[in-house]
Amino acid sequence: MGKELEHADRHWYLVSYDIRDQRRWRKAYKVLCGTGEWVQYSLFRCHLNRTELEGLRWRLEKILAQEDDLLIIHLCPSCAARVQIRGERAGWEQDRPRFEIL
Repeated sequence: MGKELEHADRHWYLVSYDIRDQRRWRKAYKVLCGTGEWVQYSLFRCHLNRTELEGLRWRLEKILAQEDDLLIIHLCPSCAARVQIRGERAGWEQDRPRFEIL
C-alpha cells in the first residue's frame, strides 16, 4: 500500500535550465539525468513526488550561480496526457489509481 500511495503522489514536471558555465551545465545535466528523462537540449521531464522535487531543487541550487536560470513547471495529469512529441503521444500519462476516494 505504501508504494501505491507514493506513486499516486507523483506528478510530471518539466525542468528547463540556462546555465552559462560549461562545468556547472555538465553538473546540472548529470543531476537531471539521474532524476528524469532528457527531452531536448536543456529540457528534462521528471516524474516526482514532493520530497524528490525538493531534493532536486536543493541539488540544483548548490550548482547554479546567480546568473543561471532554472524553470520547473508542474503539469496536471490531463496536461501531461496531452503532451505530444512530433505529433505522437509522449507517454506522459500517469497510471490511473485502481480506486478513487470522493
